[in-house]
Amino acid sequence: MPNTLSVRELQEQDISLIADYWLKSEPEHLVGMGVDLEKLPTREQVTQMLQSQIAAPLNSKQSYCLIWEVDGQVVGHCNVNKIVFGQEAYMHLHLWNGVNRKRGLGSELVKLSLPYFFEMLQLEMLYCEPYALNPAPNKTLEKVGFTFEKEYTTVPGAINFEQPVYRWAMSYEKYKSLAGTGAAQV
Repeated sequence: MPNTLSVRELQEQDISLIADYWLKSEPEHLVGMGVDLEKLPTREQVTQMLQSQIAAPLNSKQSYCLIWEVDGQVVGHCNVNKIVFGQEAYMHLHLWNGVNRKRGLGSELVKLSLPYFFEMLQLEMLYCEPYALNPAPNKTLEKVGFTFEKEYTTVPGAINFEQPVYRWAMSYEKYKSLAGTGAAQV
């Protein structure tokens, strides 16, 4: 029987799940995503950041997080940061448990997330810059329809080490063209 996939905005009760993901994941998993373990925030810092995100109006959010569910169970999250409302944002994708990876769920959940990012934040461009040595998100982005722009070395976020990243992009026009081929509506 096929899985039922759903996406929803972050709620207060999800905060501890996201904190657990960051603070209890195997170090090898985190490093494989490009995380510098010395830069991980505390539980209190994660909680405070997510609470402020929930409270902020859409047009002034610094980060915007969605919860991914499979058959009603929370399995991961997808968020954007570096948001310039009405212009652009940078997406991050996280399936929390290995049992849900390599099954095509990530691609379908990203497709369900796109309307939230493009429509709610009124984006013209959505970028994603995963660690070049982490094949899963790069395959997912290509499968969903993102366009590969370039590879370069950077420190992509506050909790990352310097690393090669692949920059993927999707314009609002590309998103709209894909919307008729399986992207959900908010």
